[in-house]
Amino acid sequence: MTAPGGSDELREAAQPGAGEVTATVIVDAPAERVFAAFTAWERQSEWIPFTRVRVVEGDGGEGSLIEAVTAIGPAALRDEMRVVRVDAPYEVGVVHCGRLLRGPGVLRCTPMRGDRTQVVWHEWFHLPGGAAGRVAWPVLWPGSKVSLTGALRKFGRLVEQGRLP
Repeated sequence: MTAPGGSDELREAAQPGAGEVTATVIVDAPAERVFAAFTAWERQSEWIPFTRVRVVEGDGGEGSLIEAVTAIGPAALRDEMRVVRVDAPYEVGVVHCGRLLRGPGVLRCTPMRGDRTQVVWHEWFHLPGGAAGRVAWPVLWPGSKVSLTGALRKFGRLVEQGRLP
């Protein structure tokens, strides 16, 4: 195995996990603007609840390492993501490569008529805890989907209002 975030570990984390969640929203803005808003990584703190996001390595583009820390009271969850693909303004792919959160994720922006954009955010997490994690996922999944959808809706409103990027 290579160093954390190295190629072998990243390749392993990039395999889709059993915990899958998708959220979709239509944003009344052109795909270029929507994509720019999404990849303004540190601004994600404005629309993902209880979360602070920062670029810890790179310029935010392909190869960069992004850290998102979600904290509620004393409990905190650290999520490290390596940006593995950027196809502006259509798609950005990441691999969650931290200790707890692992697996690929993708955000797709599909241009629509009238300068509207369909945004699809899809994540495939490896479930921690082996069999117990797989059993718990059906209970946790609805909360994950509601949370992801709510964040994406807020994102869309901020873009439409011109408050992002």
